[in-house]
Amino acid sequence: MGTVTGANDNELHYEDTGGTGRPVVLIHGWPLNGKAWKDQVGPLSAAGHRVITYDRRGFGESEPQHPYGYDALAGDLAALLEALDLRETALVGFSMGGGEVVRYVALHGQDRLRSVVFAAAVPPYMLRTGDNPEGPLSKTEAAAMAAQLTANREMFYDGFTTKFFSAGDELCVTEEQRQEAIDLCREAHKLAALECMASFGSTDFRDDLGHITVPALVLHGDSDGTVPFEGSGQRTHDALSRSELVVVPGAPHGLNVSHPDQFNTALLAFLAD
Repeated sequence: MGTVTGANDNELHYEDTGGTGRPVVLIHGWPLNGKAWKDQVGPLSAAGHRVITYDRRGFGESEPQHPYGYDALAGDLAALLEALDLRETALVGFSMGGGEVVRYVALHGQDRLRSVVFAAAVPPYMLRTGDNPEGPLSKTEAAAMAAQLTANREMFYDGFTTKFFSAGDELCVTEEQRQEAIDLCREAHKLAALECMASFGSTDFRDDLGHITVPALVLHGDSDGTVPFEGSGQRTHDALSRSELVVVPGAPHGLNVSHPDQFNTALLAFLAD
């Protein structure tokens, strides 16, 4: 583990399994941190990959630092790749982390990349607007989420993690796993959580997707109630000419925890190509 300096002289915490295998950078979802990838690090390492996780600014052990827009967040990712001199890299963006992947490519190019993965990811554009009627997030829902997080963080995270790991009304993880996720949520700086919520909810990645020409995997649960597949993963797959699509039946948003075997099998098969 260690730290690197991000795009705004901010300190980013990362963990690196080391080794000489092809690097895989795992970019966590909101409002978690790099520890959310614990079910993936071991299998990826066992397959010979060098695995790097890091905490987004203001989450986990990375210091809070304005701004929290995707240009800055992608700048942090670029700083990490450059500091560790990673090449032939696979970027795996889960949920909010998919936005970092897209914006990184749009701003910094693909010279260091071999492939990209969008896992239950927010692109191309979450917010439902007049020119984005397929967006799965209404302005009313976005405002309610921000108000609830502001009013009572503990209550919000309790409800959020339940939906995160549920397919319909069925919780797909153990209560212990859900509580572990809540503990990660509590490590998020409150203002960082609020501003990143606004960023993933309102950022339009449709033009950014056109910059991606490396192979891509879109990996999504068909019962995702947080980032519904039809408004996100399906549209991302349709926008990328070199994308492979894997839909996991019965899987909720947090499918890397609820369905780790299916998630890891699909990810490893894609990375092996």
